[in-house]
Amino acid sequence: MAEQPRILAVLGPTNTGKTHYAIERMLGYPTGVIGLPLRLLAREVYDRIVRARGPSVVALVTGEERIVPPRVKYWVCTVEAMPEGIGADFVAVDEIQLCADPERGHVFTDRLLRMRGLRETQFLGAATMRNTIKALIPGVEFLTRQRLSQLTYTGSKKISRMPERSAIVGFSVDNVYAIAELLRRQKGGAAVVMGALSPRTRNAQVDLYQNGDVDYLVATDAIGMGLNLDIDHVAFSSLTKFDGRRMRHLMPNELAQIAGRAGRGMAHGTFGVTGEASDLDPEVAEAIMEHRFAPIRKLEWRSAALRTGTVPALIASLEQKPQHELLALARDADDLTALRRLAESPLTKARATNGNAVKLLWDVCRIPDFRGISRAEHADLLEKIFCDLHELGRIPDDWLAGQIKRIDRTDGDIDTLSKRLAYIRTWTYVAQRKGWVDDETHWRGATRAVEDRLSDALHGALTQRFVDRRTSVLMRRLKQKEAIVAEVNETGNVTVDGEFVGRLDGFRFVPDKAASGQEAKMLSQASVSALAPHFNLRADRFYNAPDTDIDFTEQGGLMWGKDAVGKLIPGPDPMKPGIKAFVDDVAGTDVGQKVERRLQHYIDRKIATLFEPLLNIGRDETLTGLARGFGFRMTEAMGIIPRGEVADEVKSLEQDARGALRKHGVRFGQFTVFMPLLLKPAPTRLRLVLWALATGMDEFPEAPPPGLVTVPAARMPQGYYTMAGYRAAGARAIRIDMLERLADMLRAEDSRAGFEARADMLSITGMTLEQFADLMIGLGYKAERNEREKVKAVDRIMDEVPGVEPEPESVRDVIEQIEEEGIAPIAETVDDAAEIEAEIPQMSETEVAPGTPADPIAPSVEPEVYYIFTWAGRARRNAPAEGAEGAARPRGRGKPQGAADRSDKPKGGRPQGERAKGGKQKDGRPRTGKPEGAKTHSAGPAPKKDRIDPDNPFAAALMGLKSDK
Repeated sequence: MAEQPRILAVLGPTNTGKTHYAIERMLGYPTGVIGLPLRLLAREVYDRIVRARGPSVVALVTGEERIVPPRVKYWVCTVEAMPEGIGADFVAVDEIQLCADPERGHVFTDRLLRMRGLRETQFLGAATMRNTIKALIPGVEFLTRQRLSQLTYTGSKKISRMPERSAIVGFSVDNVYAIAELLRRQKGGAAVVMGALSPRTRNAQVDLYQNGDVDYLVATDAIGMGLNLDIDHVAFSSLTKFDGRRMRHLMPNELAQIAGRAGRGMAHGTFGVTGEASDLDPEVAEAIMEHRFAPIRKLEWRSAALRTGTVPALIASLEQKPQHELLALARDADDLTALRRLAESPLTKARATNGNAVKLLWDVCRIPDFRGISRAEHADLLEKIFCDLHELGRIPDDWLAGQIKRIDRTDGDIDTLSKRLAYIRTWTYVAQRKGWVDDETHWRGATRAVEDRLSDALHGALTQRFVDRRTSVLMRRLKQKEAIVAEVNETGNVTVDGEFVGRLDGFRFVPDKAASGQEAKMLSQASVSALAPHFNLRADRFYNAPDTDIDFTEQGGLMWGKDAVGKLIPGPDPMKPGIKAFVDDVAGTDVGQKVERRLQHYIDRKIATLFEPLLNIGRDETLTGLARGFGFRMTEAMGIIPRGEVADEVKSLEQDARGALRKHGVRFGQFTVFMPLLLKPAPTRLRLVLWALATGMDEFPEAPPPGLVTVPAARMPQGYYTMAGYRAAGARAIRIDMLERLADMLRAEDSRAGFEARADMLSITGMTLEQFADLMIGLGYKAERNEREKVKAVDRIMDEVPGVEPEPESVRDVIEQIEEEGIAPIAETVDDAAEIEAEIPQMSETEVAPGTPADPIAPSVEPEVYYIFTWAGRARRNAPAEGAEGAARPRGRGKPQGAADRSDKPKGGRPQGERAKGGKQKDGRPRTGKPEGAKTHSAGPAPKKDRIDPDNPFAAALMGLKSDK
């Protein structure tokens, strides 16, 4: 006797192993077909069966994918794509409760009523279908399966407190993205699973979750349809959804279908709500936990007996009402809506005139609206495809290629890539239809390749936006208690498993600034422990580094290359500062002590090198008495003392004592006692740092730029300009060594009768005449401003050298004639001579107009400004203060500040003779200089009459001219 076909309904809640049972039963037969609700789940089951039986006997058929080997035995399909009439031994339909779904229910109902296996048929689903199946399917057997684990409701939880291995469910794309972004910030990221994703993208995202790269999954209700994931907790972010027509509340059985994803196998699971979702009613929560739901009383139905003779007949058959009370006519689906639109089109009416054409039209109308733009646009696309298929028998290759080429781009954001992926699904579906394109293999491969590229790009975009790989890697390592290995490159960047986590700044770990909150704490925890070996290696390398690799900053910081490794702190003596090393505690005390010792060695050697002349004074045992005490005073002042502060001590020093100090480089200037070697940029920079450190400043003033003779006298802390090697006078501060050179020049002038500034005075200061006048006022002089007629240089020569008759055609001859007389050079360079010659108009006798004086070098009447400087004396009491830090102010009887002995006083006798009466030279200028026969006294040898100033920018040229002479 023939074996009677068996019909079995395997019913029960989620996590009861229904699908697994069906697969095992199917593989026990020679052939079989299993229909699944999602292409994602179909792909998962296909991969599982391929691993068990090999790819040569397993087919995968979905709307957009078709893999059918020649010797196929087992078909894995979406419910819509299940093949009919193939005579399979076994047939199974999963999630049979979807017969009540408003959108797709009629397809599942059709399979329930008409699909049968030759030997066994199984319907898998919820227990709510028991009564309906029993009433519609005679002879059906029931197998009830119990859940393998418990499901518990835990109430509401904030996303920030969501446990690991959780799935948060949203019912809109925007909601899913928002939750994923929040999880990325707080938890390191989340995988995203939606029904609209391609299997390739979905599998890549699921792998992120299953592999532990992320501990959270954000999904739509697609995860409720049999996707088997290791989920411990399911949280609903909303309890309402848009079903295509309106917003509605989820039914308890729908909530249970999704919540049941928690707890796989024997592991218990929990579910709850989060975000704006309100707590579940206790009755609903209890029903979900106990799997008690109202039975399904109506199934969606649409006639399968289609009349394809004419379009109106086809529409009428699709609108036919069911005869059974448990069946309800399905609402208009997308395919029926598209058919009605095309039925009204003149182009369609003209072509759909026979059964084959109507059947073709219905096949075209069944192309899903993957794009979801508008029904009108979808209908226009279907009309174009139908007309081409009807007229040409195929879709033109060039037109199809153009449609695909527009989509084949992987740039853009998540939304853009998602839209392109939806568009390519249309052409993937078209390419799968038999006979619609010329080269089916080519176009199936082309559309699949584009879908794969877009899928990979979308996965990358989702991962980049919603997964912080750095955080997820470290979290997984910490959770699994694996050893974390950090790598540090030459620039100090720290990476763990290739992910940037921060950088080593010397011996301190600085986490990535982009991290914040919990992420930053986790980065610090994971990275610092992994860096312990690097700290020791760095410490050894630093200890053996040369001093040239270490430097100090003007704020007292200590640098090793570009890394801050410590700072100076006040010590027992300004010249003996202490060290504070910048070392993380986790590096260990040995590393900290080693870094501190190396820095102390560096700064001690730096001070010993730059201040060697000063320190030698303290080590010189031949210095005794007042000289030794003055040497200690110089050391305390770091080599610079305003003379006014030690005037009495300087007076007390004998010449031998002064000589002994001079051997160590001490110079007793009119304004300052200093050591010229310590005015160089390097000692000056260090001296300012040590001084600011010893005085307890919060912010250290910077050293003036090196090489400047004067700088603007800004308001600075008391003592700054002295430590910087300058003296403030008026609006500017002048370097103390150049000030002493200026003081030497001023000694030769009559400060009582008055004198003018010479060119060499302006030269060594680098100032204009106005700036020089302000400087002199700051030093205690009066500056009287006057004007006079500007006289050409040659006129001045003629007045000062009697007996020389220059010829108008050659001023150079005049100069040479003067020099031949043994007089000091007038033009110091060839350029000076040329300049003088250029000032004289070259005129011939024929060019001189009648009545014009024959002298061609008549003086110009252009006025010039000059200053007469005299010592201010007691009247100079209100000089600018140095608070301005130490502006010069005369002290005592007309002496400038610091003028402690007679050599500090401006020289010059009382005006006599013509000078006393204000006599003038021939050019009208006041006479300056010493009275005739007056004696002068100077600490040094008398300056040579024609000595060349070494600071003159033309010094080299002048020396050459002098040697030629």
